Amino acid sequence: MNTNPKVYAMIVAAGRGSRFGASIPKQYVLLGGQTLLQRSVARLATSDYITDCWLVVASDDDIARTLNFALPVYYTLGGNERWQSVFAGVEAIMAAGAKPSDLILIHDAARPAVPQTDINQVIESAMHEHYGAILAAPVADTLKQSYVLSNANVAADHQDSANSHSSNNETNSINNSQQCYAKHTIDRTGIWQAQTPQVFRVDQLYRVLSYVKEQHLSITDEASAFEYLDLPIRLVEGSRQNIKLTYPDDNLLLTSIIKAQSEPSF
Repeated sequence: MNTNPKVYAMIVAAGRGSRFGASIPKQYVLLGGQTLLQRSVARLATSDYITDCWLVVASDDDIARTLNFALPVYYTLGGNERWQSVFAGVEAIMAAGAKPSDLILIHDAARPAVPQTDINQVIESAMHEHYGAILAAPVADTLKQSYVLSNANVAADHQDSANSHSSNNETNSINNSQQCYAKHTIDRTGIWQAQTPQVFRVDQLYRVLSYVKEQHLSITDEASAFEYLDLPIRLVEGSRQNIKLTYPDDNLLLTSIIKAQSEPSF
């Protein structure tokens, strides 16, 4: 096992970030004067293991190449799905001379607050694994399984209560096409929330993504591809500062985290 591999960093920035609701792709939203993409590259630059970065962008992206980054960057075009973008990045990195036992570090553009210690820790963990390692955090919150009632069922179950409400409240209730209710509490023992960076051996990552392509599978992160083949990926506990910008409210929280990280500690 190669415990002194070269680390190739990759940031997937070909998505649209539809849940965030901005008029531009989420990776170009400004956070304290810099785009999320610039800040995420700058985070990777804090690690001595990383000397450059591959950016996987959309074919119609006209912003990325106008920005300045904290690392030398190389560009490749992504696909419609995340795994397609990652696969394109892997192929570009292999074409650039990566060895099978080298490591590819994949990071989300929307995670600009990952601490340097976490980046180094997941890289060092992956160096001692045959397949790779990912940052993750044990789930701390209580989890609820939900079920949905239609308006008709809600009205039937709560008719007496509804009659006591004002007409405005009744109108608001009707306008909600579905309502969710708590069904039961999920046991969170052994449940982790995946983060990035995720770090994998070059040859193994290419292998599992090829399998995803051949089998027409759907995955939400790269570790999922390894799970389909029952290949063990190490979980490395990461900081809860490493949140992902997904919804507009996350902007305020990330701004506070980054400000706190930049202030000197005494």
